[in-house]
Amino acid sequence: MSDHAVLHVKGRVLVGPDDVRDELWVVDGRTSYERPSGARDVRRVVGWAVPGMVDAHCHVGLDTHGPVDEATSEKQALTDRDAGTLLLRDAGSPSDTRWIDGRADLPKIIRAGRHIARTRRYIRNFAHEIEPGDLVAFVAQEARRGDGWVKLVGDWIDREAGDLTACWPRGEVEAAIAEAHRLGARVTAHCFADVALRDLVEAGIDCVEHATGLTDELIPLFAERGVAIVPTLVNIATFPALAAGGETKYPRWSAHMRRLHERRYDTVRDAYDAGIPVFVGTDAGGSLAHGLVADEVAELVKAGIPPLEALSATTWHARAWLGRPGLEEGAPADLVVFDEDPRADVRVLAEPRRIVLNGRVVG
Repeated sequence: MSDHAVLHVKGRVLVGPDDVRDELWVVDGRTSYERPSGARDVRRVVGWAVPGMVDAHCHVGLDTHGPVDEATSEKQALTDRDAGTLLLRDAGSPSDTRWIDGRADLPKIIRAGRHIARTRRYIRNFAHEIEPGDLVAFVAQEARRGDGWVKLVGDWIDREAGDLTACWPRGEVEAAIAEAHRLGARVTAHCFADVALRDLVEAGIDCVEHATGLTDELIPLFAERGVAIVPTLVNIATFPALAAGGETKYPRWSAHMRRLHERRYDTVRDAYDAGIPVFVGTDAGGSLAHGLVADEVAELVKAGIPPLEALSATTWHARAWLGRPGLEEGAPADLVVFDEDPRADVRVLAEPRRIVLNGRVVG
């Protein structure tokens, strides 16, 4: 022990919402609450420490045109890291980002493979575009390629209908989700409208992204089944601009998108009040910039979620949901230090004082 440099985090360490300690030590990249003996070189960081934040819906290796090169992927990951986001659930990417796992200076990623979408019913170059008869096979493929998650596109604009419609028949959805679960993977789905939600939830889905289509009839079903939502409110903010762009060609779709946007805060608050698990995700990648987790937490608070619960949705609760440790004894030392208590004001999250990843101060 005496030959290793250590990091001493002093002040208030938020191990849990109510578990506050005065200090922690980082030894060999791991969290410890016991003072090491004989440490040769000690670096001290002072402030309010929380586990590294989580973005539960982002896309590393993706931009508006599809897959990107490694240099661009690296920049995306570094942007998240420098915002204090140290654990990412990549909700679909056409790029192979496994090389990031070998970089101790980049955030940890939990991948959902590549999006699985209906033919010509999603953004070009993003997804595997298939027909329902191939859904089970592609879900199995992405379950094996991912890190315990698979991502479906549950609804999208149907150009013949001129509005959002479901992408998959009920039978194929049931079989695909059952296959993912058999392989040990959870399933999530992009859904803007309500049209696909009942089939997906009753088929056993684990999570829904965006979930702007939640209704009073569907919320109890989600709560009963324990289906989580990741609202991505910073992305939903783009709906009016999208609607304006499609007004002439798809007026029904445009009006629908505006309605979803108008009731977005009520939808999220009603879901939270019903006991539906809500987690922080930004939908970074594609058209949105990375590094927006603090903005998303602020949006959840604006929707009516208590600040402490919104903070938990990107720290303690989010990490437990994804099966990754926080600041427990012996866990990898991934943490963010702030000058003030983020439980009292989540706006503090936008200004990290220090970022520690794998026990090293990286920002």
